[in-house]
Amino acid sequence: MAKILLVEDNEMNRDMLSRRLSRRGFTIVLAEDGLEAIHMARTESPDLILLDMDLPVLDGWEAARRMKADEALRKIPIIALTAHAMSGDKERALDSGCDDYETKPIDLNRLLAKMKTLLEGRPG
Repeated sequence: MAKILLVEDNEMNRDMLSRRLSRRGFTIVLAEDGLEAIHMARTESPDLILLDMDLPVLDGWEAARRMKADEALRKIPIIALTAHAMSGDKERALDSGCDDYETKPIDLNRLLAKMKTLLEGRPG
């Protein structure tokens, strides 16, 4: 099953989502801030990244930009996870390099469908 890098600074959100994804067979690796996310993406080679955008140290917007600028990381799909549901926030996430966008609270079925689409589109 796919390896997912879950980047979330809120412990309750991180634990809840990681458990729900683990139960569905995904291998989960965790990061709590944007710099740690970049490091974990390099060392763990995840198949997909779920990236909270409101992170300490380095926010998700900048972390996504840096990962997509990195030759070794740019092909890893990123789904932005954010409570930002204002007009333009989806476009901002996509402009940062995210491949898709999901608002919080997370609708797990919708998120799983987006993950499936991105994982199926990855080169083998």
